[in-house]
Amino acid sequence: MKNKVKNIVVLGSTGSIGQQTLDIVRIFRDTLQVTGLACGNNTKLLLQQAREFKPLFAFCSAALKLPKGTAPVKMEEMAVHPDVDMVIVATTGKAGLKPAVAALRAGKTVAIANKEILVMAGALLKQLAARHGGTILPIDSEHSAVWQCLQGEGSGVSRLLLTASGGPFIGWPVKKLRRVTAAQALNHPTWKMGKKVTVDSATLFNKGLEVIEAHWLFGLPYKKIEVIIHRQSIIHSMVEFRDGSIKAQLSIPDMHLPIQYALFYPQRMPNPEIKAMDFSGRHNLTFEPVNYADYPCLKLALEAARLGDTYPAVLCAADETAVDLFLNNSIAFTEIATIIEKTLHLHRPVSNPGIEDIVRSDRWACDTALKQARKDN
Repeated sequence: MKNKVKNIVVLGSTGSIGQQTLDIVRIFRDTLQVTGLACGNNTKLLLQQAREFKPLFAFCSAALKLPKGTAPVKMEEMAVHPDVDMVIVATTGKAGLKPAVAALRAGKTVAIANKEILVMAGALLKQLAARHGGTILPIDSEHSAVWQCLQGEGSGVSRLLLTASGGPFIGWPVKKLRRVTAAQALNHPTWKMGKKVTVDSATLFNKGLEVIEAHWLFGLPYKKIEVIIHRQSIIHSMVEFRDGSIKAQLSIPDMHLPIQYALFYPQRMPNPEIKAMDFSGRHNLTFEPVNYADYPCLKLALEAARLGDTYPAVLCAADETAVDLFLNNSIAFTEIATIIEKTLHLHRPVSNPGIEDIVRSDRWACDTALKQARKDN
């Protein structure tokens, strides 16, 4: 009996996660059908993807003449189309928020690789999924690992252990960090990712976002979610249960596996393109505590998590602005944390925010972060 074809929309199809999602589709063309593609302004690659996968819909923020048979529609529209089974949110920043909200209101399955939308609006997204019968699945490697470890388990989780490589500058003194270039920050020791995520990994800001994500995805209080340094990036996360047992998910650092797991859940599909672990040689798996003094961006993210309300939305927007300035050589690497901290300090939060409150807070934080950068430079 043939498997039913799953129709998917890939938001952020020209980015790292989006391209790897399409790699999976190429392997499983008999069961995966691309119904919609969306990107920011990489018109050349989107056009190539549209010609290859022949989606019904496509969106690009830049002007683009699409192939015959592919209609230009907004991301929110393609996300709620009745033929769509799953929406992959692989955008960066806030771009995927409104389409994810629309998809969950339509009762769709939303697979999230974008850290920011769960951080900005985790409570809202969970409420919408519960109210309308939608489903939220994680694609992030750490959260996919936790999700896999929880399969077959009931209650009794005592803590989640999210692993971090420590980035390329682990142990560097502040004086040396001030001279870090964009090229150095983009040279991650174990992962190949998009520019924004790679810089966030260098500051460990991404781990703060992942703690907030894990809180919403798995319903655990922040005190039960910990970050540990694991430089090899082989163990992607661990779950400790109340009897003291710990389950870990191991695989080579490759995002194809967590993407595929979300696409086919609850099935595990063989894929010859995903490399297996090679145990013929010697492997060392090491663990270290995080020195929070070395990672101010991580500390700020955890503080924003504890404050709640619209602070996480401001956190994401301030970081997005600061990272963009750093990549454009407008600020120093160490100023990313400074700008985030000043923006959070100036914020006046909104309690129980709705989507428009979150969007307004995001806009305010982008403007404020930019003003702080100009003032300091």
